[in-house]
Amino acid sequence: MGNLLKVLTYNELDQGPNFFLDFENAQPTEAETVVWNQVNAVLEEAQGVLAELQSYTGAGQEIREAIQNPGDLRLQERAWSAVCPLVAKLKRFYEFSLRLENALRSLLEALTSPPYAPTQHLEREQALAKQFAEILHFTLSFDELKMTNPAIQNDFSYYRRTISRNRINNLQLDAESEVNNEMANRMSLFYAEATPMLKTLSNATTKFVSENKTLPIEDTTDCLSTMACVCRVMLETPEYRSRFTNTETLLFCMRVMVGVIILYDHVHPVGAFAKTSKIDVSGRGEPGGCHGHPTPPSAAAMPTGSLLMEAPRGHPWAARGEFVPLGGLGAPPLTASLAPCQMKGCIKVLKEQPSTSTEGLLNALRYTTRHLNDDTTSKQVRALLQ
Repeated sequence: MGNLLKVLTYNELDQGPNFFLDFENAQPTEAETVVWNQVNAVLEEAQGVLAELQSYTGAGQEIREAIQNPGDLRLQERAWSAVCPLVAKLKRFYEFSLRLENALRSLLEALTSPPYAPTQHLEREQALAKQFAEILHFTLSFDELKMTNPAIQNDFSYYRRTISRNRINNLQLDAESEVNNEMANRMSLFYAEATPMLKTLSNATTKFVSENKTLPIEDTTDCLSTMACVCRVMLETPEYRSRFTNTETLLFCMRVMVGVIILYDHVHPVGAFAKTSKIDVSGRGEPGGCHGHPTPPSAAAMPTGSLLMEAPRGHPWAARGEFVPLGGLGAPPLTASLAPCQMKGCIKVLKEQPSTSTEGLLNALRYTTRHLNDDTTSKQVRALLQ
C-alpha cells in the first residue's frame, strides 16, 4: 500500500498520468533515506518560519513617531530598538530560503537522475515527491503571508535608511555586526520580490538545469508537469479523494498543484499557459542569420517546454539581446509541456471547490504567474481565471 496506483479505466484522463501519490503516509525507502534526511532537516524548520511570519506585526507605530519627531532622541532609540529584532527575524527567513534552495536542488537531482523517467521516479520515490510537494506548499504559504504584510518592507527600509544615515555621520551601530551592508543588499533584493520564495525556487530550478548539461532538460520540466498532473488526477478522481483521511490533504493537494504550475510558468520562457506548438524547432534555425549564423528564434516561437539562455558573449546574437536553446544551438527539440495535463482541467477542478478554499489559489494563478496574459494563452483559459 502507499504506492502510486494506476487507474486503468478512467478514460477522460488518458492524456495525463493517472497516479495516486500518498501525501499522508509516504515513507522513505532505503534508497531515499540520505536525501530524505537532508531535506527533512530543512522542512522541520518550515512551520516555525511560517508561524513567525504570521505573527509578524512590524514596528509601524514606532517608525512613524520617529519620522514625525526627528529631533526626539528617545523616539529614535525606541524605533531602532523595535526594528532591530525584526530585521534579525527577516535575516533568518532569508537564510532559510538559501537552505530551501539547496534542499530543492537535492530533490531535483534525485527525481531526475537517469536511468528513470520523472514519472518512474515519482512512482518509486514517493517520500521525496512528498517533500517536493511540501516545499511548494510552504512556498505558496510564505509568499501569501509576505504579500499581505507591508510592514516587512517598511521595517527593512527604515533599517537601511538609519544605517546609511549613521554611516554618513561615522556612527557604528551594534546591529550592523549581525546584518552588515552586504547581507542587507542581498536581503533587500529578496524582499523586493512580490513572491520571494517562488523566485528562489525558480532561480534554483533554472540554475539546476543550466549546470547539469548532461541531464536531458525535459527530465526537469517533465518532473514539474507530471506533479501538476498527478495532483489534478487525485482531485478529480473520487476513488483517490476517498483515500485522504485528513480534510487538510485536499487543500494541500490543490496548493501543490497551483505551486508547481506557477513554478513551471516562471521557469519556462513561454510558460505554462501556451498552446502546444506543432512547429518543429531543432534549435539550429534556418540559414540567413547574422554572419552565417541561423536566425535566432524568439521565445514565443520555441515549442512549449523549451528553455532558453542568453546568447554567450561574443556570439552574434548576444549584441541583439537574443536567446539560444539551453544546451547550445545543436540542442535537440524540447517538447515537455503542461498541455497534456490540460490547464483548463486544473483550473476547473479548483473552481469546483468551495470559494473559501480556492479563491486565494486562483488569485495566485491570476497575479503571480508570468505568462497568463501572453498572446499564446488561449481565450478559454483567460476566461476561466476572470
